[in-house]
Amino acid sequence: MTAVRLVIDTVDYHTGGEPFRIVVGGVPPLGGSTILERRRFAREQLDHVRRFLVHEPRGHADMYGCHVVPPNDAGADLGVVFFHNEGYSTACGHGTIALATWALETGVLPMTGPETPVTVDVPSGRLACVARCDVGARRVTSVRFTNVPSFALATGVMVPTSRGPITVDVAYGGAFYGSADVRPLGLAVDVASLPALIALQRELRPALDAALDVVHPDEPELRGIYGIIWWQDEPTASGDDAVLTQRNVTVFADGEVDRSPCGSGTSARLALLHASGRLRPEQTLRHRSIVDSVFAGRITGETQVDGRPAVFTEVEGTAHVTGRSQFVLDPEDPLGAGFLLR
Repeated sequence: MTAVRLVIDTVDYHTGGEPFRIVVGGVPPLGGSTILERRRFAREQLDHVRRFLVHEPRGHADMYGCHVVPPNDAGADLGVVFFHNEGYSTACGHGTIALATWALETGVLPMTGPETPVTVDVPSGRLACVARCDVGARRVTSVRFTNVPSFALATGVMVPTSRGPITVDVAYGGAFYGSADVRPLGLAVDVASLPALIALQRELRPALDAALDVVHPDEPELRGIYGIIWWQDEPTASGDDAVLTQRNVTVFADGEVDRSPCGSGTSARLALLHASGRLRPEQTLRHRSIVDSVFAGRITGETQVDGRPAVFTEVEGTAHVTGRSQFVLDPEDPLGAGFLLR
């Protein structure tokens, strides 16, 4: 039991159904001069804040949030340190969309026109965002961000599991994701399959880390499998050859389920689809989530990362405010910062 009374103010958004809790008051500045240094500071000095805001009874196992911090330098508008049920992620596309929306709708940053640029420093790098704005209503209707270079790390990795061997592809989209088609497993991207998909994520994640050298060649702190993207092909309603439609549910961290189509995961999928020849640069990936929300993903260019083919990607989605809260920790509360039941 803590003897400290804690009072933290937040603004909550959802992006495609996925929550995002933005800390706006009650937490001291994070130490460090870069985003990665501030991420380490949060992990080492302020992890009680993460637990307080993510754990029950104030949060839940699938809660997500962030600390807003200064950018690395004057070339960006905002910096951010993301957190979730297990710790601190290197990237978060749905959170980047929500953060830019919050900054413009609350006046932290000015709306400069129908398309307002916002540059955000995240742990994986610098993201150029463009917000579509209804300036008169002071409302953001969508945000698209250009991600750091995304690339396929390994394809066709066979991993033994309790349901038999599963073929997994691994790609980087700001974080490293395993990616597997659910159909050979007799499962689907739906609510009924979620318990099995969560259990399999917990098997696959450590197995892939053990089998592969999962580390970014340019930044050793960006390492390890973050999540598993379970995907299936979907028909394109319009029959438009310019659009490829897939549905996914990403299970990440400690069995956490992404309700959105997953922004950094969309970039990882785009890298794999490009590497396999399934998606051309002029095509759009219509990426649907388990709750039927949609991100639009596009390949905007090709590059290399340490001699490996890579792509620049753009991901677009919409965030909506859900509430403003002041969370309090009573020093007499025997449950302290809280608990998680899964």
